[in-house]
Amino acid sequence: MAHHNEPSLKDCRVLIVEDEYLIGDDLANALRALGAHVVGPVTELADAMSVEHDCFDVAVVDINLRGWSSLPVADEFMRVGKPFIFTTGYGVEIIPERFQHVRRWEKPYEIENVTADVAELCGERSL
Repeated sequence: MAHHNEPSLKDCRVLIVEDEYLIGDDLANALRALGAHVVGPVTELADAMSVEHDCFDVAVVDINLRGWSSLPVADEFMRVGKPFIFTTGYGVEIIPERFQHVRRWEKPYEIENVTADVAELCGERSL
């Protein structure tokens, strides 16, 4: 049963860029439960770089994908104006200055915090 304070993600398309299966699957299920259409989880850097920008509204991006930095993906999303959130096992010190404004959740994160941020970003896309 949905609580009245849970965000609605109806009509929001969310790209998940995450290489840890259980984390990506849990997040995808939580987003779907709130009404989101989930793209992914995408687990490889090359695949994340080739995702069509018109197939999602907001992205959740793990900073490390199988040992590769996903910052080039974040650079591309910034270039085309796609909002995104970082999830990471690393501290804020590894995030370059150009991404200091991007919301970041350190693993292990509370899934409700991430879904709330996604809902907020999805709401902003139509303003």
